[in-house]
Amino acid sequence: MVQDALLRCAAVAAASLLIGACIALALAPPSVGPALGGDADRETLYQVSTIDALLQGVYDGSISFDELATHGDLGIGCGDRLDGELVGVDGEWYLVRTDGRASPTAGNAMTPFATATFFDPDMTVPIDEPKNLTALEGYLETKIPSKNLFYAIRFDGTFPRVVTRSVPAQEKPYPRLADVTANQTVFTFENVTGTAVGFWTPVLAKGVNVPGYHLHFITSDRNAGGHLLDMTVAEGSVQVDTTTNFTMVLPAGGDFWTVDLSENLSEDLKRAEK
Repeated sequence: MVQDALLRCAAVAAASLLIGACIALALAPPSVGPALGGDADRETLYQVSTIDALLQGVYDGSISFDELATHGDLGIGCGDRLDGELVGVDGEWYLVRTDGRASPTAGNAMTPFATATFFDPDMTVPIDEPKNLTALEGYLETKIPSKNLFYAIRFDGTFPRVVTRSVPAQEKPYPRLADVTANQTVFTFENVTGTAVGFWTPVLAKGVNVPGYHLHFITSDRNAGGHLLDMTVAEGSVQVDTTTNFTMVLPAGGDFWTVDLSENLSEDLKRAEK
């Protein structure tokens, strides 16, 4: 009898522990995934807002540069109110404004549009003869394994010629980006050492980012640069990081909530990029 009673008590205790464990698991917060900078995060392209929103004048910043830096050590974008071209290299972030000078970003300053990733190159493409930017981009497209993936791109060297641009901060009511870039400030560098970084985006992401190439440039002394319009590459190599994961964070309010993103903005994009 005593033995049976002890067995019944043990069974009740075990059941109570099991029920308690189940309740604890049900109440526990969901896993937030690997720590930032972990393997999964390093293979993710992180984007703030969309290119079509930027084309239509959604220029108010929605996340800080400190937050952006937790999602990558290489990237491009723009400053709050379109104030400057953003370049991220080796975990350091700079804005190139209309004076052509690159300045470190203030961590609490905001960006309305940016793309970042942790750069771990998967392939190196040698450049064995001089090419302009158009020829270089076409050559790289023959080397990438698929046109349905995202690629982060970086190439360092001394370039016979580099042409970049920047645009000034805007005031409301904000004009469309194509109208802003019609009055862009253009810079030409000759025999300059520096780094071009950016992304190749597949057509499947049209409207989200710039299909094809979107590149920015910064000098090796980190003093100047801008949105890359043209360049001449003598020789060297291009590093490419294949990125199969994509995360996008949209603005939590402001003009983004009411902008019409159903419009075909292909012509606006051509004007704004070139």
